[in-house]
Amino acid sequence: MSSAPEQPHASHSYETLKVSRVREKVFHVELNRPDKRNAMNAVFWREMVACFNKIAQDSECHAVVVSGAGKLFTAGIDLMEMGSVFVMVEGDDTARKAWNLRKKIREYQESFTVLERCPKPVIAAVHGACIGGGVDLISACDIRYCTQDAWFQIKEVDIGLAADVGTLQRLPRIVGNQSLVNELAFTARKMMAPEAESSGLVSRVFQDKQAMLEGAFELAADIAGKSPVAVQGTKVNLIYSRDHSVPEGLRYMATWNMSMLQTEDLMKSAQAALEKKSPKDVMYSKM
Repeated sequence: MSSAPEQPHASHSYETLKVSRVREKVFHVELNRPDKRNAMNAVFWREMVACFNKIAQDSECHAVVVSGAGKLFTAGIDLMEMGSVFVMVEGDDTARKAWNLRKKIREYQESFTVLERCPKPVIAAVHGACIGGGVDLISACDIRYCTQDAWFQIKEVDIGLAADVGTLQRLPRIVGNQSLVNELAFTARKMMAPEAESSGLVSRVFQDKQAMLEGAFELAADIAGKSPVAVQGTKVNLIYSRDHSVPEGLRYMATWNMSMLQTEDLMKSAQAALEKKSPKDVMYSKM
């Protein structure tokens, strides 16, 4: 099935990101510095927060696909630009510099945490290299697809630091293999697409970028066609349960659904099932 032309989204105008509507209620966010290998500069970190905070509140979007423009997903942090940010930290003494540096790191962490906090499911579509900050980014996404030529690298130890914007916290929970994560983080070796799939980092591998994007858009459209109350509530509770005990997760779920079960979506979906209709045939209210 061929893709419909992408429609640039008028309310989303950025230097480092390109936002378009690719299906009904499906947005496509591209890392858009192809001439710089989609390296993450200072503008990028700010725009990610602005973009996904806006998407989180947009009732016309129910699912998002994130990809990279050009030959690869991302080369990670823009060392030429960002190196000076950490070297030139202001402060009258070491303690004050440390506090200011911590504030800056927390700001960068927010640039990917915003993906996780966005109630709309976010699908990462990776082709070519996904290096350093790219692994941090996709670790905060809900679903990950890649091409057969994709590779992943926790590069930070090779440039003299520990990954600090999410990989070390999220990746072990994704792949469920602490030994493997430790190996990748300590050595900065490349993980190729077959290993990424077998370890659970990605759920599908495609022959090329076009096939992958088509698959990601179709998946997003399938998700977007379901009840937003159900889908967004599922994401919120999956993330909460990941970070809490089973009893805590069950209590949170019960509290969540004591209101959400009163949605009209439940009756509409049940009626559609009785009539042997698809959820996409149901007219759910905006959310």
